[in-house]
Amino acid sequence: MKLNITAEEKALFEVVGDAADQLHQEVFAVGGFVRDRIMGYPSKDIDFVTVGDGTLLAEKVCEALGPDAHGITVFKNFGTAMFHYRDLELEFVGARKESYTHDSRKPEVEQGTLYDDQLRRDFTINALALRLQGDDLYSVIDPFGGIEDIALGKIVTPLDPVQTFSDDPLRIMRAIRFATQFTFTIDPVTFDAISSMRDRLEIVSMERITTELNKIILSPVPSKGFKLMEEAGLLPLIFPEMQALKGVDQIGGYGHKDNFYHTLQVLDNISNATDYLWLRWAAILHDIAKPLTKRFEAGHGWTFHGHEGLGAAMVPRIFRRMKLPMDEKMKYVQRLVRLHLRPIALIQEEITDAAVRRLLFEAGDDLEDLMILCKADITSKNQDRVSRYLGNYEVVMDRLKDVEERDHLRNWQPPIDGQIIMDTFGIRPGREVGVIKTAIREAILDGELTNDYEDAYQFMIAEGKRLGLVPVKP
Repeated sequence: MKLNITAEEKALFEVVGDAADQLHQEVFAVGGFVRDRIMGYPSKDIDFVTVGDGTLLAEKVCEALGPDAHGITVFKNFGTAMFHYRDLELEFVGARKESYTHDSRKPEVEQGTLYDDQLRRDFTINALALRLQGDDLYSVIDPFGGIEDIALGKIVTPLDPVQTFSDDPLRIMRAIRFATQFTFTIDPVTFDAISSMRDRLEIVSMERITTELNKIILSPVPSKGFKLMEEAGLLPLIFPEMQALKGVDQIGGYGHKDNFYHTLQVLDNISNATDYLWLRWAAILHDIAKPLTKRFEAGHGWTFHGHEGLGAAMVPRIFRRMKLPMDEKMKYVQRLVRLHLRPIALIQEEITDAAVRRLLFEAGDDLEDLMILCKADITSKNQDRVSRYLGNYEVVMDRLKDVEERDHLRNWQPPIDGQIIMDTFGIRPGREVGVIKTAIREAILDGELTNDYEDAYQFMIAEGKRLGLVPVKP
C-alpha cells in the first residue's frame, strides 16, 4: 500500500531522501510514524532508518533544513542522532542487527539491512517501513503482516514471542500499553508468552516499567491495561498493592464489592473527566489501604475504617518504590487520597460551617479535583442511587461556595505566624509556638474567632498567658 502523507511531510521526506542520495545511502521512515499514519493518528515523532551512517545523515539533513532545524544531539555509542524540526522530533539510526545475553536487555549491535532492522522490532505493527527514495515512493514495506494486524486490531510479535520477550522484557509492558492505547487484542500465543516470561521483568528498571505504566494510565480506557496485567500475573510483580485489592470475602451471607474492579471503574470514570495523570493516580490509590483495614463486624458486615488515612500514608512508599516523583505531585495525590471521603461525610451529617471551613482549608486549590474524584467514586449500578449521590454533591458544592465567599479560606494561612508569636513573647522555636499557632487556627476554623489580625492577636495573648508566657513586646 501507499501511504497518504501531508504536503509538509512530503517536503521533509524529499530533503531526507536527497541527503541520503548524496551519501549513497538508503533511508526509510519506520515504526510508530508509519503505524500511526495508517491508523489515522497524528504523529510528532518520526524515526528514520538508513542503511549506512545514521549520525552522518542526521547532520546533513539538519543542515539542509536550515534554521527551522535545531538542537541536534548525537549518541555515538548507539549510532543515533536526533533533532527538532518545527514541531517534530526526528531521529536517525543506522540499520542494525541485535543479539542479547540472558541477564541484560542491552543488546550487542552490528550493522544490518533494513530487513534485519525490521526483524528486531517488538511488534508487527511497529515493523513497518516507508520508502523515501526511488521507485514506488511512499509505499509501505511490510514483511510481517503489520498492516493486516492493524486492520484486525491485533498485537503480535514478528518472531517467536518467547524469544522476543526474553530478549527485551520491557516489550511485555509495551504490548499491554499498545493494546490499551489502541483498544487492540493481544494475540493468544503472544499473551501466553507474556505470562510465561513475566519474571524476566526483574532485569528491567522500575523507571522504564513506570514509564509504560503511566502511558497505560493515560489511555482512553486504562482499566483494560490493568485487567491485562492482572490476567498475565504482572501486578504482583510491579504493583502488589493493586493486586491485593482483588477478591471478595463472604461471612454469614455478608460480602463486599471487589475493590480491584471498583477501583478500575473509578479510574475509567475519572478518565472521562480529566487527562491529568496525577488525578488518575489518585483514583488508582484512593482505596489502596482497604485490604489492610478490612474487618468483619457481626450484624453489620464488612468495614474499612481509616482506609483513607492509611492509604495516604502508603502513597509516599508506593511512589518511592515505583520511581514516581517525590515532590508536589506525590503530595497532591496523598492529599486527595486522605480527603476523598470528606465531602460525602458532610452530607451524611448536618453540614456545619466549621466542617466546610476545614475542608476548604485542607483541600485548597485541589478542591475541584477532589470533587471530580468523589463523583468518579460513585460506581453503583442503581441509577436512582447515583442520581441521589450526585445531587448530594451539588449541595456540598453550593455550601462550599457559600462559605468560601464569606470566609475566603482557600489556601488560607492564619493572620498570626510563628515569628509574631516568638517576637511577642521573646521565646525561641518550640512547643509553645506550635500550641498557640494550632489554637489560633482551630478557633478560626471553628468560627470562635474571626479571620482578623487584631482579634487573632488578642487571642494569642490570652493563649500565651494560659501557657505561662508574658508578652515582652506590646
